[in-house]
Amino acid sequence: MKKLCNGYRVSCKEREHMAEKKTAVSVASSGAASTALVPNAWSSAVTLPPLGNLDAYISAVNRMPMLTPEQELEDGRKLAQHNDLDAAGRLVMSHLRLVVSVSRQYLGYGLSHGDLIQEGNIGLMKAVRRFDPEKGVRLVSYAIHWIKAEIHEYILKNWRMVKMATTKAQRKLFFNLRSKKQEFRAAAGADGEGDEALLQRDTLTEQEIDIIAKDLNVKREEVIEMETRMTGGDVVLDPAPADDGEQTYGPIAYLSDARHEPTAIIEAQQRDELATDGVAAALETLDARSRRIVEERWLRVNDDGSGGMTLHELAAEYGVSAERIRQIEVATMKKMKTALLEYA
Repeated sequence: MKKLCNGYRVSCKEREHMAEKKTAVSVASSGAASTALVPNAWSSAVTLPPLGNLDAYISAVNRMPMLTPEQELEDGRKLAQHNDLDAAGRLVMSHLRLVVSVSRQYLGYGLSHGDLIQEGNIGLMKAVRRFDPEKGVRLVSYAIHWIKAEIHEYILKNWRMVKMATTKAQRKLFFNLRSKKQEFRAAAGADGEGDEALLQRDTLTEQEIDIIAKDLNVKREEVIEMETRMTGGDVVLDPAPADDGEQTYGPIAYLSDARHEPTAIIEAQQRDELATDGVAAALETLDARSRRIVEERWLRVNDDGSGGMTLHELAAEYGVSAERIRQIEVATMKKMKTALLEYA
């Protein structure tokens, strides 16, 4: 909650509507506008009939009469002191053109103009509800902060699938970083510095980062982080297969850690148990000669091939042929395999 002007406070998260006020003020929504009615507002009823498109709505609100300072003060007092709904309607209707004007400043974010106007109108109604005419401030000066706050909150929630800015510094950077980049490119073009590639460059230089951090009173790291967020895009974590049936590659393929999968953990535990206790139990089922042959041929061999004994060396020790040692080895391995299967 921050002070904006003469004691008023703005909360972007507050989503209250003036539903309790029976003034029917329905505004543009996604390319279509609906009805806005203030009964007996001025000399006769002022009505915005159902309109077919956004341009017609904008044209209609621009034709709405403006209130003089004296009329605005009178209606503000009626609303504050007597909860006059007609006065609230006149204050809202006379400032709808302000919402249209402010919303045009945010068309570059790729969101519907009608949605921006709708959110701005919510901010306008909140401002009217809290407007205190005795503060000596015109409604337009007070309402513009509420309108912008509501539009800012809508953009931050809908510009990307993941919310871009949460802190005060991040919000400030989000709404100023692109304009700062455009200023740098315009200055470079006006000075005749650099080639076309430099003018088309989208990243900030170290000097530009320092300038932005100083102008906006934020840290260099925050400028770099926000630029990275804004230049990146949304990525589907686990994309669906392509239309041709081929498996698509997404971050889930390299972000997942199979080491902590329950099945992988159980398999690793069973493998380690078989390699230690299982092999030891299988060796216990062998006679002394068969066990020595397996140990010398398999268990005492190093990774580099050193250690252990060859078939001929074992044959010389036991006084048999190398082929006989090989046959004993094969028979022993089959017996151990059976023992390991029973152990598992």
